[in-house]
Amino acid sequence: MDGTETAQFGALAVVGLLVLFYGGTFLISTRIGKKDENADGYMTGGNNIGFGISAASMTATWIWASSMYASATSGYTYGISGPIHYGFWGALMILFIYPFGKRIRAVAPRAHTLAEVMFARHGRSSQLMLAGSNIVGSLISLMSNFIAGGVLISLLSPFTFTQGVFAVAAGVLLYTLWSGFRASVLTDFVQVVAMLGAVAVIVPFIFFAADFPAAFESGAHHLTAQQGNFFSSDAFMQQGAPYIAAVLAYAIGNQTIAQRLFAVKESLIKPTFITATVGYGAMVIGVGMLGVLALYLGFEPTGGDLNNLIPEMAAEYLPPVLLALFFIMIVGALSSTADSDLAALSSIVMTDVYGQNMTGKEKANPKTMLLIGRLTMVVATAAAVAFASLQLSILDLLVFVGALWGALVFPVLASFYWEKVTNKAFTTSVLVALAVFLPVRFSWIPVDGVFGVVVDVLSVAGVGVVLGLMAFGFFGLKPAKVIGVVAVVASAPFAIGSLHEYATLCGSLVAYSVSTLVCWAMSARRDERFDFAVIAERTGDFDDAAGASAAEADGVGAEPGSGPPHPPGDSDGGREPAETAK
Repeated sequence: MDGTETAQFGALAVVGLLVLFYGGTFLISTRIGKKDENADGYMTGGNNIGFGISAASMTATWIWASSMYASATSGYTYGISGPIHYGFWGALMILFIYPFGKRIRAVAPRAHTLAEVMFARHGRSSQLMLAGSNIVGSLISLMSNFIAGGVLISLLSPFTFTQGVFAVAAGVLLYTLWSGFRASVLTDFVQVVAMLGAVAVIVPFIFFAADFPAAFESGAHHLTAQQGNFFSSDAFMQQGAPYIAAVLAYAIGNQTIAQRLFAVKESLIKPTFITATVGYGAMVIGVGMLGVLALYLGFEPTGGDLNNLIPEMAAEYLPPVLLALFFIMIVGALSSTADSDLAALSSIVMTDVYGQNMTGKEKANPKTMLLIGRLTMVVATAAAVAFASLQLSILDLLVFVGALWGALVFPVLASFYWEKVTNKAFTTSVLVALAVFLPVRFSWIPVDGVFGVVVDVLSVAGVGVVLGLMAFGFFGLKPAKVIGVVAVVASAPFAIGSLHEYATLCGSLVAYSVSTLVCWAMSARRDERFDFAVIAERTGDFDDAAGASAAEADGVGAEPGSGPPHPPGDSDGGREPAETAK
């Protein structure tokens, strides 16, 4: 088929659906009474959120409209293995968070942001570097979700793309503004249940409406040899491998994930992230298969814009009732992540800009912090709406931000385990990695000849770093070293000489390897050792009353932010993660 005539809702129908969804989420958020509001609750919900809400919120945050659109784009571009590479590796990265998360919570039990912990661990430059990267990342995420909403509304209604962006932005801001993070996690539960139910109905319906499985036989000629091969090297090198590296960086560097890590009860970290792993993988791979179906059908999205693919497939094959359900599903997916981005941005500005740098933790006024958090949400929404007009590629944005964060992964993780890492080593390693990443990623310098070999060697080292870090979380330092070395030796003969041809993958791997090598080289010979117990003392609640009541409830003691009775000290600063997590 060459294009499609979208089945449109009337203006009143779309307004009704938006009012139904956003009005319902707003009413849910009003359950959080004004008397319960404080700065710490606004940012982390009191560090005591239970399993059901936490697992649903983690799933909803990782599943966003961009995930659905990008997974379908991957299927349409790379064939049958595209959604697997997108959804499986993304799900696996959620799983990899929890062993590191247990260590992070043990070291900083009542922190609000990772950047706040870096301030306690290193100092201001490391804190602002991590906070700044998260501000950029969350704004890009917010923008991409508004783009998804604008595309959806413009295709299925008489409203324009710009009007759709404004409607989604206003709806998300409506229910998130007052109660911040707690409004986000409370509405996430309802949103994720609705999304999972909708996918279970909508995806099979579209498949059978499009004459599945006959379409996979009659439309096979639309695929190239690589698209029809489940073990496609193009799919792995262009999508799978870059995404493995990118989502590991998302998992470690993203404040929306860290916020949920600090919010959930410490004993529930493992089941929360395992549940989110399964939920994310099932939903995103399922929706991504619609892109594969479109490829077999010869479906051409309007204007060749792959952001239009999912909405137009739904409009082509769904009856009005299911199309309305699809509309709610996409709006729910983008809203659940957009509200998380707003909550993350407000926490960063409240904690890292105002609470730590403008006033100092002891002098910070919680009421002023709340005002600053709400103003941050308004400003961030306005900025994201403005940037959304650019209508950039969602998949490219996701991979770029993930690769950018790759420069931070090793310095951040090493700061929680290795007592020798310094502020200078952290800052220098990240800056040098970014300086190498940008010209490689955007081909500012020709990669032929000697420079190409250098890029290949650094990329191979990056393969060892990525796989080593994955192994480190679950098995400890010695197995991680073995796996990292084996990965380098095994990949070198195939990669050196050709890997530089894949700019997206090389950029990400180079960011990992350079930051790791520089950070290690600057830290290894130091004799001074950091006392990790200091982190729990330097981070904690801004509301004294809230901190005292939470500490009493946890049986820790009355002093706000005092942390666990026996925080890990100097002697176990270098323990393997398998030991420190116990």
